[in-house]
Amino acid sequence: MSFASWLKKRKWIFIGLLVGAVLLSVPVPAGLTPIGMKTLALVIVAFIFFITEPIPLPGVALFIAVSEALLGLATPTTVAQSFMSDSVFFIMGSLMIATALVKQNLDKRIALAIVRITGPRVDRVMLGLVAVSALLASFIGEHTVSAMMLPVGVSLIRFTSKDQRQVRNLSIVILLSIAYGAMIAGIGTPSGGARNAIMLAYWKELFDLEMGYFSWMKIAYPIILLQIPFITYFLYRSFTPEVKDLSPAIRSMRLQVQEEGRMTQQGWITIGIFLVTVLMWMTISDKIGLGITALIGVLLFLVAGVVRWEDLNNNVSWGTILIYGGAISLGIMMKRTGVAEWLSLSLLEWLKPIGVEGGIPLLAVMSIMTILLASVMTSGPTVGLLGPIALNVASLSGTSVMAAGFVTVISSSFVYMTAVASPACNIMYGSGYLKRSDFLKAGWKLTLISFLLLLLLCGVYWSFLGLR
Repeated sequence: MSFASWLKKRKWIFIGLLVGAVLLSVPVPAGLTPIGMKTLALVIVAFIFFITEPIPLPGVALFIAVSEALLGLATPTTVAQSFMSDSVFFIMGSLMIATALVKQNLDKRIALAIVRITGPRVDRVMLGLVAVSALLASFIGEHTVSAMMLPVGVSLIRFTSKDQRQVRNLSIVILLSIAYGAMIAGIGTPSGGARNAIMLAYWKELFDLEMGYFSWMKIAYPIILLQIPFITYFLYRSFTPEVKDLSPAIRSMRLQVQEEGRMTQQGWITIGIFLVTVLMWMTISDKIGLGITALIGVLLFLVAGVVRWEDLNNNVSWGTILIYGGAISLGIMMKRTGVAEWLSLSLLEWLKPIGVEGGIPLLAVMSIMTILLASVMTSGPTVGLLGPIALNVASLSGTSVMAAGFVTVISSSFVYMTAVASPACNIMYGSGYLKRSDFLKAGWKLTLISFLLLLLLCGVYWSFLGLR
């Protein structure tokens, strides 16, 4: 590679650093301290790196840690502590539990269980795929469920026709049912996604608020249940399948499972430990923490011998853990140095002239900002950067901090229109059955419907719960 090509490939590193240098050299705006200005410069540079990805995202997390120490935002020990918390333990434990579940190859058995309930009609199978993907993803994360369910979807397509061109719409509705089902449900429980752990950390670190596992479900799960039929309907209407009955494909799949025999003892033990872990999340995690509870589950898997340390070491994305640790650390620094409050006050000033000062209108603006940002930089970093600002804006305007946090997290899952904004869509797109334009065709309708459902939830259900 020539030097010119090397420079061109890494141009965003230099552009980002140049922007940071300019910000550090201009006068500090009124209301912001010099150390706050340094934090703001770091936030903007990190934002540029998250968007353009000139280096792998875990490298951006390392850049955040190094910069926090070199800029004097905190001592090295404080920086290190801000990267590790119960929320980061929770992300790490959830990824390890997902690895143990994937190892048992439960995919085809799950598919047969679905069609036993739905029958072979395509629209009902779609509803079953959306619902089951959502149910699983709300506990073990969208990327894991997408990886588990992709072979199920591909099997249904291939057993229906060997010529993909003859069943193109069927391929789209099956794969997008899995992707969108998994995507919407990652916010259903704290263990559904790392962004949830980020928000839990912000509530605790910035406002000393605790949220239990079951309390989270009570607030967030209803919107998943509302979205499931809408997703199925709009997908079916947007891509009318070429066949209406999947009986031949289901018969072939049933034969394959029969050849594999009954589920192994290790499979049952894995399911049992997973259910015990979920039960602990719901009952005792308030006292010992979600992260420690997840690690108890991982220890049980290791003691039972259903997963080896080598499996966890090779299949857990350690870079993902680092990325979220970096995002949480940056959010904590934004709060400590006054940047979050300064940005929040500025945002409120900008919104006043159009009559947005708090309540549902303010939550609607937060939702739109989150959707737009998450569509270009994925959900985790979006919640990491927007979280402290959204919570501070809510606090200063008299709006519920809890409601603002949930709106930010839930809206980050409304990224139906692109193939790159969510792990679930990424995995389905990588199968080769989908075009980028397929996501846009149904995605804009689902984004609009989901946004309206969220506002309805805010105005009715959350008001009933006193979350305003």
